[in-house]
This record gives sequence, structure tokens and C-alpha cells, in this order.
Amino acid sequence: MVVCNYNGARYLAECLQSVRALEGFVDEVIVVDNASTDDSRAIAEREGARVLAMDRNDGPCPARNAGMRAARNRWVLALDNDAVCTPDMLTRLCAAVASDANIVIAQPRSVFESGRDRVHYDGGSLHYAGLIGLRNFYVPLAEARGTGVVSVDCAVAVALLVDRDALLEAGGYDETMFILFEDLDLSFRLRASGRRIVSVEEAIVLHKGGTPGISFREGPAYPGSRVFFHSRNRWTYMAKCFRWRTLVVASPGLALYELAWFVFACLAGAPHQWLRGKWHFVRLGGHVRRERKRFQSRRTVSDRELLVGGPLTITPSLKSGGLKRTFLRALDGALSLWWGIVRGLAA
Repeated sequence: MVVCNYNGARYLAECLQSVRALEGFVDEVIVVDNASTDDSRAIAEREGARVLAMDRNDGPCPARNAGMRAARNRWVLALDNDAVCTPDMLTRLCAAVASDANIVIAQPRSVFESGRDRVHYDGGSLHYAGLIGLRNFYVPLAEARGTGVVSVDCAVAVALLVDRDALLEAGGYDETMFILFEDLDLSFRLRASGRRIVSVEEAIVLHKGGTPGISFREGPAYPGSRVFFHSRNRWTYMAKCFRWRTLVVASPGLALYELAWFVFACLAGAPHQWLRGKWHFVRLGGHVRRERKRFQSRRTVSDRELLVGGPLTITPSLKSGGLKRTFLRALDGALSLWWGIVRGLAA
């Protein structure tokens, strides 16, 4: 069991207490702490966890990798500090991975802790515009489609039961990303290598508020930091993972989405963060080339088998209003139409 934490004192005790209440066998709990300045480490030790202290806060990606390397078991339940497990969650996830040796990630259905009748994350698909198409996003729990164990192409890192060996063999989380797109990037590499990811619909995790200044739930104020990470990490992911021919044939759709995202960044008051993200992507050129070469030489599944053309996933508060809704519907339709035309040409 590995919990990733940075200044999570307001969440950590409840997270660790829910771990202790899990049905099934948990023989170690590691809290990887990203140089917190609050009481996180004292809380972790009080709750009986082993603390793995990182020298600085480089985001969850290095912490998750370090936790997986430190874990003594092949199968690791990886949690964010704002996750609250339900008692039978782990046993349901374990039953799912035991059913197929090709499964390397099983994720529970994440629901909002503040409104437990709504789904937050439930796995998703791989959109060719470099995005996650989230399943059941904000859908009332009673209406969410799918029951049992459902194959998905992308997992979302709130709570994941992972095959540590398979993830590290695939390169683990990209430690340059800090946050945002890191789970999409890892999921693509695993799926393109022929491995399977599942969402276990009857396993439930409660998801709390996230990290102030980075996480986004509702409201008009979109954090500038997310504009930066979106601008940099989306292109880092695509440049590493997509075949060149895919990038070429998809380029009109990618350009259209990029224009829409730049307009959104301007409306959010953060065009400088969009530009800064692109500059930092250029600076990562050496890393991207090395990782691309390593991954592309080992993949076995084509882009056209993995990528979809829609629908786009938009937080409900961002598409409120008739003009916004019309624009987003038109953008979604145009992206889907273009992928329908060129999908057969993708590599």
C-alpha cells in the first residue's frame, strides 16, 4: 500500500484510517511524503505508516515511482492522500486482477466524497487530441453505465491496484510531468504494449477535495497552474506516444483543439501560462526523444486501435451557458468528424 502525500494533513488521517478498515490483507502501508511543511509526517507515523521522505516536492510522479520501488509486494494499492477507501474496495479489486493475468491496473469507481451519488472518475478512453474521454463523468451513480469488471483504456490515479513490476518495466510515471496527463501517458504505454486496464464498478473509493491551486472541481476560476501543465504535458505525452504518421494525419484536429485551448487560456487570464507550457515542452526535447525511442521500439498495438474521436469530456461548470455549450458541441463534432475521416490512415 502506497499513499502519495504533499501537505495533506487535512486528508491523511481519514485516508489511512480507511486503509486500516479494508477487508483483505494489507501487510505494509507506505506514505511517500513530498517534503510537506504541515503535520503530515507526524500524522502518518501516528497512524502506523512507514514514511518515505522525498527531498523536495516534484509532484506525485516521482513519489509514486519511489513508493512502488520501495514496496515489498508485486501488487500495490496506490492512493492519493484525498482518497477514502470503502471496506470491500480492495477485495473487489483483487478478485478482478485474479481473473486475468494480463490485467496490470484495476481501478475502483471514484465518487465525490461531498456528494456520494455522483461519479467522478470511472476510467476512460484515449482521445486522439491527447485527452482522456472520461466514462460516467459527473453522472449520477444510479445512472452510471456498466457493472462488474469493465475494460477501459485509461485509468485515473486516485486509487489504483497496480502490478508494480509491469508499471516499472514500462517506465513508470513520467517524472517530468509533475501532475496532469501522467496517468493518461502511463495508461497509453501499457495499453500499446498489449496490457489490460479495468474499472471495477462495484468497488468504490470516495474522492475528496484535491490540492488547492492545482485541482479543479467547480466554479469559474480555473487555476493558471493547470493551464501550464495542460499546455506542456499534453504535447509531451503525444510526442512520446503517438506514431509520427498519426500526428501528421491528426494535425488539423490537433491544431483546432490547440486553438480552442488557447482561447480558453486567455479567458482564464493565463495566456502566459499556455506560452510557458509550450516553452517548457521544447526544453524537454531530449527527454521526449529518449522516451519515445524506448517506447516505440517495444509497442505492439497501433494508434488506430487505441485512439477514439470523441466525445470530449468537459467539467459541467465550464460548459454552462448557451454560447459555451454550442461552441463545445461544434468543437466535439469537428474533432470527431476529422478522426472518422483519417483514422484508417493512422499508424
